[in-house]
Amino acid sequence: MHPERRIDSYELIMVQRGCLGMQEEGHPFVVNAGQTLLLWPHRQHGGVTPYPPDLAFYWVHFRLAAAGCRIPAKKFKVPQCATLKDPDRLIMLFRLFMDDQESGLLRPLTANLLLLLMLCEAARLSRPNLPDNTPAAVLASQANIFIHTHFHEPITTATIAGALHCNPDYLGRICREAFGHTLTTHIHERRLRHARRLLMDSSLNIKEIAQACGFMDVGYFRRIFKRHQGTLPLAYRRRFARMHVNTE
Repeated sequence: MHPERRIDSYELIMVQRGCLGMQEEGHPFVVNAGQTLLLWPHRQHGGVTPYPPDLAFYWVHFRLAAAGCRIPAKKFKVPQCATLKDPDRLIMLFRLFMDDQESGLLRPLTANLLLLLMLCEAARLSRPNLPDNTPAAVLASQANIFIHTHFHEPITTATIAGALHCNPDYLGRICREAFGHTLTTHIHERRLRHARRLLMDSSLNIKEIAQACGFMDVGYFRRIFKRHQGTLPLAYRRRFARMHVNTE
């Protein structure tokens, strides 16, 4: 269980897996996978439930610049508890921070820049581009749910439209408006999110990961992965697959 304490720094927590129960000044928070919690300095906080066996989370302490310090950056708001738009981006930043810290390469400037990027990610909320409760928004949400539950299968825009009993062209248009990209890209992003987690946290080989993510052709998987990530899957694994465990 997270200890009861009052400290003089902020604490940013990001849950990768499981569910974390916390409280701050008596206000309870339930932080699920893909969500962040920002704890404030000089406030009493602690756990409200024991850590479940499947829980995995990252955390970092930080302080803000002293009053009067000139920082050439636009202000932004970090919610106290938020659902991330892309949790893997924040996970990569945490891993970069810890890799440099453990290897002795972390310098104050690098630490400050990485932390600023972490806070930027915590401020990027998962919000649809369509108004809530409209027929188009409901259909886009149903398509998103279908992709999240069937991404490991050989699905296409046509198969999703068939399952939702709608026209493929119409579905493609509203999903582009809702997600900011094509439905095919949305399928790829969901598959690659799972692939990144398997590369970091499993011992499966590249072919097994490709098949587990819905790519029947491992060569196509490598091309799509490099197009989106800028690197091949094996190189990504070598860079980010180090294990970090801290129970304090």
